[in-house]
Amino acid sequence: MGPSKRQNPSRRTFLKKASGVCLLPLAALTPFPSLFAAGRQSSAIYKKTIPSTGEQIPVIGMGSWGTFDVGLDKSDRARCVKILRTFFDMGGGMIDSSPMYGSSQGVIGYCLDELDYPQGLFSATKVWILGKTLGEVQMQKSQTLWGVERFDLMQIHNLLDWRTHLETLKEWKSKGQIRYIGITTSHGRRHEELERALTQEDFDFVQLTYNVVDRKVEQRLLPLAAERGIAVIVNRPFQRAGLFDLVRNKPLPDWAGECDCANWAQFFLKFIVAHPAVTCAIPATSQVAHMRENMGALYGRLPDAALRKRMAGVFS
Repeated sequence: MGPSKRQNPSRRTFLKKASGVCLLPLAALTPFPSLFAAGRQSSAIYKKTIPSTGEQIPVIGMGSWGTFDVGLDKSDRARCVKILRTFFDMGGGMIDSSPMYGSSQGVIGYCLDELDYPQGLFSATKVWILGKTLGEVQMQKSQTLWGVERFDLMQIHNLLDWRTHLETLKEWKSKGQIRYIGITTSHGRRHEELERALTQEDFDFVQLTYNVVDRKVEQRLLPLAAERGIAVIVNRPFQRAGLFDLVRNKPLPDWAGECDCANWAQFFLKFIVAHPAVTCAIPATSQVAHMRENMGALYGRLPDAALRKRMAGVFS
């Protein structure tokens, strides 16, 4: 995992180091399935490889749109700390945000500070503004809000002024100020322009919408990403909450146990991350219990192609 480190170690961090206490990352098995025994999850988690470097990251990350936009409210911030602690305790790595998401970046920084900036953090945010100078200012502000020395991944949000920002990101990457460059879209918008960008330029990551009922990217964008060696981050894996509305009061199919799905969240997430071109999915949640459900998709068997087809058939 890349060095997304905070700028100044806290007293709590110093005391932990001084006493010899350290947090060790969960072991990775890729793509060998971990099993469940005696009601406890194996420590093995699924990771996938970033094609441009060979680095591996956990296939379930965390989005922050809406759910971490809680401002200065102390109780809401405390809840966010619990959510993030659960995320890391269960093997999470990538946290994704944006200046577009209100106070989310500042709240993430607060939570990371409370947790002493866990070793497994893979920090990902975006630039979302017009112009080179304003873009640089915005990215520097994001870095301050998160409290990291550098971001693992900086993405151009919804292709806004993407050619201008790409030149800045290339420069920053060459200087070691960021590790990876990405570009994003959502709602299925501007897929043609995104395809041109991915064809013409070298991106490390692309972020797009994909789920069991919104599969348009299977036709061109996912194959293109695989061909070009671009890691894929999936946003809106639950169609916001729309997929849960579709299955309200419906039990999981009996055969969902074939890929160790204990709930619908894991059903939806495993369908996504089992796609060969997908690197990581970033569901968002405002509840610890839902975070536990989401992170459960890191464990157990993943569906093969035949089972994924059957999963999609539930909604066709």
